[in-house]
Amino acid sequence: MVQRVSTVAFEGIEARAVDVQVQVAPGLPAFTIVGLPDKAVSEARERVRSALIASGLALPARRITVNLAPADLPKEGSHYDLPIALGLMAAIGAIPPDALSGFTVLGELGLDGSVAPVAGVLPSAIAANSRDEGLICPAACGAEAAWASPDIQIIAAASLIQIANHFKGSQVLSRPAPKIAEPQASLLDLRDIKGQESAKRALEIAAAGGHHLLMVGSPGAGKSMLAARLPSILPPLSPSELLEISMIASVAGEIEGGALTSRRPFRAPHHSASMAALTGGGLRARPGEISLAHNGVLFLDELPEFDARALDSLRQPLENGEVSVSRANHRVTYPARFMLVAAMNPCRCGHAFEPGYSCKRGRIDRCTADYQGRISGPLMDRIDLRIEVPAVTAADLILPPPAEGSKEVAARVSAARAIQGARYAALGLSNIRINAEAPAAVLEEVAQPDAQGLALLRDASETMRLSARGYHRVLRVARTLADLDGADKVGRLHLAEALSYRVLAEDLRRAA
Repeated sequence: MVQRVSTVAFEGIEARAVDVQVQVAPGLPAFTIVGLPDKAVSEARERVRSALIASGLALPARRITVNLAPADLPKEGSHYDLPIALGLMAAIGAIPPDALSGFTVLGELGLDGSVAPVAGVLPSAIAANSRDEGLICPAACGAEAAWASPDIQIIAAASLIQIANHFKGSQVLSRPAPKIAEPQASLLDLRDIKGQESAKRALEIAAAGGHHLLMVGSPGAGKSMLAARLPSILPPLSPSELLEISMIASVAGEIEGGALTSRRPFRAPHHSASMAALTGGGLRARPGEISLAHNGVLFLDELPEFDARALDSLRQPLENGEVSVSRANHRVTYPARFMLVAAMNPCRCGHAFEPGYSCKRGRIDRCTADYQGRISGPLMDRIDLRIEVPAVTAADLILPPPAEGSKEVAARVSAARAIQGARYAALGLSNIRINAEAPAAVLEEVAQPDAQGLALLRDASETMRLSARGYHRVLRVARTLADLDGADKVGRLHLAEALSYRVLAEDLRRAA
């Protein structure tokens, strides 16, 4: 007789159903796992054996075969321990044979029979709920699984003995309650930054429309301080956005204690990060930094110091909001719609913008061109806002803190995003929430400038030699500026300000 247990295998953030088939048959004692298992799954034999012995059970001296179907789907991870162990317990009569029907099972076993937390519980619970199944998972992941549905049956146990007692009726495991992480009091506020009013304005525009931003300035000008305070002016996550980022974090194993967080992601990888670290990959094709920054902010400090191939790998995700990771045996796609905020010095020494500075490396323009030329033109063309961040003077630091802080700016950003959401919902485009996500055809309809603005845009496009992408990105920024002003029509002033943020971009492109 073959005992069947349902579990999952992960392809991106999708949980595919896997049938664990356990057979205990006469023959020489053996324990074999088949069905394309990786090293972690193959080692489940010893963990399962030790966990059953610690729970007071012994494997029969017979031939045990475990098949993970479908056999052509690679099986990776330690979450197959618990379904294999429960399948064996059902096969030898330690729990009722039909107890596991209607349940999806996942969990890692310790040698003492404890059930350890695993990654991917939230997408597993969502997949199980779509199949009208319950979920058996580690106790530490129960709160995470409870977010899938209020109706799904969840058994969250800390050990094999608890699961056996639950099915026997001697111990009842209550359904866990969904939990959300306590928001930490943020000490970062725009009020902390003195001066840099133009940079704060660009930060507000970027937050309102979801635009990408590049800050160029001397060391110590405050670029990193500005970027770190961007999350403080972003609106809270919507329920759908919370679910999306939580599923990615669950697959990556970054949900602590089963509690979801309501804060937008802010990822700041070091400039030594590899292409696989940024876009995702590795042996198990895990999500990278750009996917972990989905619906949030990816901050790349010292942009030219990143590997050129790693930076150019961001070009496709910046356009379509997802990244595909291809391996020899499978291909996975992760969502990656993020705000790119980058910071860089004007040159290697960082003082090219200072008047009267003489560079030891030679001519200032050559030093600047060599350093900025590390960033490819196609990547620069995808960044909407380019600003210069001048050094702060002592006179600025002596001034009292500004009256306007993150709270006031966040209110304007939230109002602008509400206008954008209502506009695209009225057009039947509920999947578009901000101007940065609008396709070109829709953008030309909703951001049609007036006659004066159209004339300015035509002249500027010829003078600045804007590409088609650059043209539409100017329209996006102008539409966001109009939303911040509460204007229905994009005017000449909005286009003039939007074009001013491309001037530095064109200078950098020519330097490259």
